Amino acid sequence: MSEPVAGARGAAIVTGAGQGIGRRIAVRLAAEGHAVALAARSAGALDEAAAEIAAAGGRALAVPTDVTDAAQVDHLAAIAEAELGPVAVVVSAAGIAGPTAPLWEITPEQWEETFAVNVTGTYLLCRAALPAMLQRGAGSVVVIGSVTGKRPLLGRTPYAASKTALIGLVRTLAWDAGPHGVRVNLVSPGPISGDRLDRVIAAQAQALGVEPEVVRDGMLEGTPLRRLTSADEVADAVLYLAGDGARAVTGDDLNVASGWVMS
Repeated sequence: MSEPVAGARGAAIVTGAGQGIGRRIAVRLAAEGHAVALAARSAGALDEAAAEIAAAGGRALAVPTDVTDAAQVDHLAAIAEAELGPVAVVVSAAGIAGPTAPLWEITPEQWEETFAVNVTGTYLLCRAALPAMLQRGAGSVVVIGSVTGKRPLLGRTPYAASKTALIGLVRTLAWDAGPHGVRVNLVSPGPISGDRLDRVIAAQAQALGVEPEVVRDGMLEGTPLRRLTSADEVADAVLYLAGDGARAVTGDDLNVASGWVMS
């Protein structure tokens, strides 16, 4: 088994890279010297992310991808290796919020869509990208979960269940990949400030019959730091887990949530 070269920067794949957390992770990885394959369903959003990286002197390849489609994910992994070189970092950040409603009002289609993106998408990405990493005997996989997988959130059963499933996926995959020199970890963000959280808060407020400010204040009161978390703070955690400083860390679940969940 070969040893990782200290300071070497391989290529990276980031799904969900068109916006939000995924985009910030991709931009930060590029700033650290990784050539980054950007994946998401929206070609326009990917082009914007690639342009941001290029403007800062980085290298990015936009690959429109539906992570629920095995053939498209296989293509993503293959073109990243072919165009950018050996992939050293894989970040599964694609995800959807799913519906906000009591479980008995959620349709099978809504349930299956949430799991298809959040769980099956992660499985397909790891399935496609890992063989080359295992053969080289080095690499880091980082999956973006959520503290909702560990702390109840009213009406969010599909989302919570899908994020809890990722904990088991990561822990088991860490055992499978560890003997081959590949690390696998989970980052569980808390509420992240931005448009997506605003939509979640609005849906929660409607379900509870209260004003959105009540839901937002409740989130803040549930954290020792009395604040939300930023996408850049999540990216900081990903960069740590992707780098040599975390070479002894695998199968872990790192909460980046301002203390909203402690485990």
